[in-house]
Amino acid sequence: MTYHKSTASLRVALFATAALVLAVPAQAQTSPQGEDTDASASPADTPGSDDYHDRQAGPDSQIVVTGILPTARQDALSGVGVLASTELAQAVRPSIGETLDHVPGVSATSFGPSASRPVLRGLQGERVKLLTDGIGSIDVSNTSVDHAAVVNPLLAERIEVLRGPQSLLYGSSAIGGVVNVIDRRIPVNVPDEPVHVAAIFGYGSAAQERSASAAIDVPLTDKWVVHADGSYLKTDDLKIGGYALTPALRQEALDSFDQTSDPQFAENAAIKGTLPNTASKTWTVGAGVGYITDNGSLGLSYSHYDSLYGVPIRYATQPDQDQEAPRLSLVQNRIDARAEVDPQGGFLDKIAFRYGYANYRHFELEPDGGIGTAFYTKGQEGRLELTQAKRGAWSGAFGGQFFVRDFNVVGDEAFLPKNSTAQVGLFTVQQADVGPFKFEAGARYEHTSVDALPLPDQAQFFNGSRSFSTLSGSLGGLYRFDSRWNIGLNLSRTERAPAAEELFANGPHAGTEAFEIGNPNFTTEKAKSIELVTHGSGPGYTFEASAYHTWFSDFIYDAQTGDIEDGLPVYQSAQADARFYGFEVQGSLDLFEAGSGVVAVDGLGDYTHATIVGIGAVPRIPPLRLLGGLSYKSPTLDLRGEVEWTSKQDRVAAFETPTAGFTLVNAEATIRPWGHGSPVSFVLSANNIFNVDARRHASYLKDYAPLSGRDLRVSAQLSF
Repeated sequence: MTYHKSTASLRVALFATAALVLAVPAQAQTSPQGEDTDASASPADTPGSDDYHDRQAGPDSQIVVTGILPTARQDALSGVGVLASTELAQAVRPSIGETLDHVPGVSATSFGPSASRPVLRGLQGERVKLLTDGIGSIDVSNTSVDHAAVVNPLLAERIEVLRGPQSLLYGSSAIGGVVNVIDRRIPVNVPDEPVHVAAIFGYGSAAQERSASAAIDVPLTDKWVVHADGSYLKTDDLKIGGYALTPALRQEALDSFDQTSDPQFAENAAIKGTLPNTASKTWTVGAGVGYITDNGSLGLSYSHYDSLYGVPIRYATQPDQDQEAPRLSLVQNRIDARAEVDPQGGFLDKIAFRYGYANYRHFELEPDGGIGTAFYTKGQEGRLELTQAKRGAWSGAFGGQFFVRDFNVVGDEAFLPKNSTAQVGLFTVQQADVGPFKFEAGARYEHTSVDALPLPDQAQFFNGSRSFSTLSGSLGGLYRFDSRWNIGLNLSRTERAPAAEELFANGPHAGTEAFEIGNPNFTTEKAKSIELVTHGSGPGYTFEASAYHTWFSDFIYDAQTGDIEDGLPVYQSAQADARFYGFEVQGSLDLFEAGSGVVAVDGLGDYTHATIVGIGAVPRIPPLRLLGGLSYKSPTLDLRGEVEWTSKQDRVAAFETPTAGFTLVNAEATIRPWGHGSPVSFVLSANNIFNVDARRHASYLKDYAPLSGRDLRVSAQLSF
C-alpha cells in the first residue's frame, strides 16, 4: 500500500497523542461515573433490575448519556430513542437492526436475521454510526448490507439512538444518526457485593434460536474491579410466513421453467415456510479491568467476536442470472481503553479519553467450505473530550477525534481495491440554559484522506488518492412552557466525505449477489436540515413528536441499472440533489388502575418521504408505520398486546419493485416473581402471531427474503 506523507505523519502524531493521554490518568483523578453518573445510578440501567418506576414516570425521567453532555430526554432537540432493562430484554434479537425495529424512526436493512443494521429516517450504511460504548464498531458493516455489525445486543446494558447537534460529535458519517450500544465491559463503578453476576438466557422458535450471555464483576479492592463476559447464540434456518419469493418473482421463475425446463426455477418458486441458508452460530468473550477512585478512573478491555452465518439467497428467476448461497465467517479481536481526569477546578470540569483498536476479518465461503473472498481490516479510533466547568447558564465541551482504517479485499470477487482511510476531527457543543429557554450550538471540522490501489480493470482511469475537508454545524433552541411541556427547533448544516466503498467499488460481490460500481470522482455530500420537536408529560401520560426536512446536495445513492454483469444485477452509485422529510410521534396514556397495576395504551408512528431531484423516489425508503398497544403494568407482572401496521410502499425508484403492506400482531408477558428489584425476571412473547408474510422495503433482498414468521420467545434475566 502506498500512502501520502501527510497520512503517515498524521498517524505518527495521533499515536503520540493517544499514548500521552493514556498516560495522564495514572496521576490525575476524576469521577468514577463521568457523564454517566445519573444514568448509571438509576436501577433501570442495571442488567436484571426492575425499571417499573422509571416506566411509570415516562421517558422524561431518562438521561441520554451518548454525547459529551448528558441530556435529559425531554430536553433533546431531536428524536431520541432509549432501550434499557426490561424494554431491552423484550426487544433483544441476534442483530442490532432487528433489536431496534420498534424505536420510532428506525427500520432495518433485514439482510437475513444475522446481518441487519439500523435504518434511521430512511438513511443507512455509511450515514449511520454504530458505536460500542462511544467508539465505532470498527468493522465493515458499513461497506455492505451482508456484513454483520460487530456489536452484541445480548451483552448490552443500554442502547441509545441519537440525532441532532450532539450526533455531529461522532463524525460526518453520523449524518443520519448514532446508535450507541453501552456494554460496560470497562468497569465504571465498584460493586457493593463481593461478586456481581448478570445473565440472560433465551429461546426463539422461528429459528430454533438458543442464546445465553453472562457478565461478572469482581472488586479486587475498593478501587480495582475486574470484569468478564461471554455470549453464545445458535440458530437454524429462519421460518417464514409464506413463500420466499414474491408472487411476481415466483411467476417469473415458473415462466423460465416453462422456457428452459431447468428444474432449478421450479424449485426456487416452490420454496416456502423456511428461508434456506440463514442459520448462524456466534460466540463472544471479553474481559476488562478498571481502576476507580472518588476522583479518577482508568480502564482497559479485550474482546473476541466469532460468527458463522448465512445470508438469504437471491434466487435465480431468469436464465441469465447467477445464484449463490453465501456464508460468512467473521472474527474480530478488539482492545478498548478509557481514561477520565478531573482537573479539580478551573476552566475544565472533566477530561475524558476513549480509544479502540480492532483487527477484523471475514471470509465469504464457497459451497465446499473454501474461501471465495476475504475481507481484512485493521482500524483504530480515539476521542479526547474536554468538558467545561459550568459558568452560570453556560455549559459546553470540545475535543478531537481520529480514525484510521486499512482495508483489503482478496479473492476472485474482490470488488474493492486495497485502501486506507485516515480521518481527524475537531468538535464542540455549547449550551445556555436561561430561564424557560435552552440554546445549543454544535460544530465539527473534519479532514479525511482516502488512498487506494487500482483494481486491474480500473488502472487507466483510476484516481486512487482523495482528500476532503468538511465543516458541519447546528444551532437549536428550546422553550419550556412549564416543567412538563416544551417545544424546540434545530437547524443544521452537515457535510460528509465519501467512503472508500462509494468511491472505488467496481466488481461482483457474492455476499450481496450484486455487481457494485462506485465513482472515484465523487465530491462531498452536503445537507441542510430543520427539525421541530415537542415533549410533554403529565399525570399518567407522555408524548413526544418530531418533524424534519432535509435538503441534500450531491446526495450519494446506489440504484439498480437494470443491467446484468457476471450474472448479477448492477448497482451504480451516483450523486444528485435530494429532499427528505418526515415525522415521528409516540405517546402513552394510563387508563385506570387495576389492583396493584395500571392499564395503559400507547402508540407510535413514523414516516419518511425522500426524492432525488429530477429523478424520482430514493431507493429503499420505509413507508408509513403505525403501532398501537394495550398493556397492564405492575411490580410483578407486565402484560401487553400490540398491533403494528405498515403501509405498502409503491413510491419506488427505477427497477425497484413495490412492497406490499402488512399487519403484525404481537403479545408479551414479563414476570418478576419477587417484585420491584427482583433478581430474576422472565419474558414470554408471541410475535407475528398470525404468521403473516411481511417484507421490509428498506431491504435489498425484500423480494427474496421475508421477515420471520410466527415466533414464540422466552427469556430469563438474572442479576445478583
